[in-house]
Amino acid sequence: MLLLVLLLQAVLLLLALPNHAEVTMAEGSEVLLPPSKETCAGWMAGIPGHPGHNGTPGRDGRDGAAGEKGEKGDAGLLGPKGETGDVGVTGAEGPRGFPGIPGRKGEPGEGAYVYRSAFSVGLETRVTVPSVPIRFTKIFYNQQNHYDSSTGKFYCNIPGVYYFSYHITVYMKDVKVSLFKKDKAVLFTYDQYQEKNVDQASGSVLLHLEVGDQVWLQVYGDGDNNGLYADNVNDSTFTGFLLYHDTN
Repeated sequence: MLLLVLLLQAVLLLLALPNHAEVTMAEGSEVLLPPSKETCAGWMAGIPGHPGHNGTPGRDGRDGAAGEKGEKGDAGLLGPKGETGDVGVTGAEGPRGFPGIPGRKGEPGEGAYVYRSAFSVGLETRVTVPSVPIRFTKIFYNQQNHYDSSTGKFYCNIPGVYYFSYHITVYMKDVKVSLFKKDKAVLFTYDQYQEKNVDQASGSVLLHLEVGDQVWLQVYGDGDNNGLYADNVNDSTFTGFLLYHDTN
């Protein structure tokens, strides 16, 4: 049926063409045109045909050539912070670095050896001689033997700072004692005796000593101030010890 319609349209198209025309060509040649529709008295236009079906889609064309690189765009807005990831595997140990710059020299430290020098002695008899060292013969502590009970003197064996103190019981007479260092009195203590009573007198001092220095106590004067006293219930004592030794 479709084929018949197509044939009919072709016939009607041929009938509609003109039948008289002359076309002059180059070099005097002539071409006859088909007769016009006026030569056919019974010509009528045909019925319009139905639209044809869509053809099948064609194949995709080839990819075009790459265009030029565009300009760099503006940076986008900072996105939200992501979640903390898992801890990664510990990496291999890196190569050893170069030695650092040496630090400043530190302060001199204390030696491993502990320096000790101390004594504590007391008076055993009330008999003392003026202007000579008082001999304290009751030994409370003298492990290093730096105090000599035969002379009443302390002998410095370790240079440094020492603390010395004395506590005197006063009875029957006034007391004036002095602490000597290298034949020079550096400290004085005076107590005036109160009749029918026992008094107390004391003194203390810090001294720096060199090796060989001597320290002792003695009654100052000609004997009128010789009221030192000691018995089984009253003591007169002399004490000294090293606070810290010299580091140089």
